[in-house]
Amino acid sequence: MKKLLYIIIGISICTSCEDVIDVEVPNGEPRLVIDASFEIYLDENPIDALGGVRLTLSAPFFDDNVPTVSNATVFVTNLSDNSIINFVESGELGFFIPENISIIPEFNVDYELTVIYEGETYKATAQLIPTVAIDNIEQGEGTLFDGDETEVIVFFTDDGNRENFYLFDFDFNLYLPSEDRFYQGEAFNFSYFYEDMIGGEEVTIKILGIDERYYNYSNLLIEQSEQDGGNPFQTPPAQIRGNIINTTNPDNFALGYFNLSEANRFQFTIQE
Repeated sequence: MKKLLYIIIGISICTSCEDVIDVEVPNGEPRLVIDASFEIYLDENPIDALGGVRLTLSAPFFDDNVPTVSNATVFVTNLSDNSIINFVESGELGFFIPENISIIPEFNVDYELTVIYEGETYKATAQLIPTVAIDNIEQGEGTLFDGDETEVIVFFTDDGNRENFYLFDFDFNLYLPSEDRFYQGEAFNFSYFYEDMIGGEEVTIKILGIDERYYNYSNLLIEQSEQDGGNPFQTPPAQIRGNIINTTNPDNFALGYFNLSEANRFQFTIQE
């Protein structure tokens, strides 16, 4: 809000000038954007799998309308046995889901996403990345700048047998990547602060296992979204390369990422 206030003040001052300056923002050719993110809840019975493949086209920076892509072929191949899961467009334009069965990947198996669009083939490979459980969530009494934030304290225990990267999802399109460099194999907790929360409001907090490359990608998206606003995992305003390759025409690369995360979630009610 403070940044927004400064911007508004700056605009008010500038409007007192008589000269008008037109700023041209360079716009490249639209690129295919592939957002293929899956959350697998192996600790739940039955196992729940969330996610799908969202296809859009990149849009000019100041354009509020993001074109969706429907005329594409989408499938995922299990490279250990070459079995294929076909995807079909759901009731939401540009969002593709498995045709018959949910995608329940196994650990240490490569899965290849294929998207065929306008005669070109885009591919990406991912493995299911493990996570740990959220041990507990408590509401604290700490605040930050304005004094009316709501503190939640997240408790979890890192798996000391591997180098772990996590993506925390705090609901409302709020995300936080984390790596276990400083808490390898330890019980750990940290505070997160919400704004404009009311007593009785429910939130679902998730911890997703991700690899180092997706960790770096997430950091870049979140840094970018803080400057532009909005959901960092929607169409990025700048061309941040993910793990998707155009095998037909490498120069016409796609934006976006193919990610498979084991996930754990914890529902919490904000206290008065």
